[in-house]
Amino acid sequence: MKTVTLAAAMVLSMSTFAFAQDKCYHDAMTQAAMNECAGASLKKSDKKLNELYTQIEARLKDDANTEKLLVRAQRDWTKFRDAECNFQTSQAAGGSMLPMLIAQCMDGLTQSRLKAFEGYLKCEEGDMSCPVPAAN
Repeated sequence: MKTVTLAAAMVLSMSTFAFAQDKCYHDAMTQAAMNECAGASLKKSDKKLNELYTQIEARLKDDANTEKLLVRAQRDWTKFRDAECNFQTSQAAGGSMLPMLIAQCMDGLTQSRLKAFEGYLKCEEGDMSCPVPAAN
């Protein structure tokens, strides 16, 4: 059963991340290489997330209370992401696929967070449902 679960997780993650279109995964011949590809993809997404976070933080520089809420939300989101991915990949514990599966999970959740941040940066003036002021 554990093998079936791991195989299903692998197939689902492959379709989610479109390995065929990613040169790194296409060229990877070992699990270690696939683990590195997943890690590199996560690193790229995390870098973009940090860039957007910095932009949001800059827009909040005149609102210390909202900036504190952003910091707390991001810390809590990071804890959630890590815990969720540990849960999602628990069936692969101890296996050589685990680093890849965790990185893919984290990358997927980071991509979702990126979309949220991009939305915050597109807020229109006067939109009270958006916590980030419009760009000047």
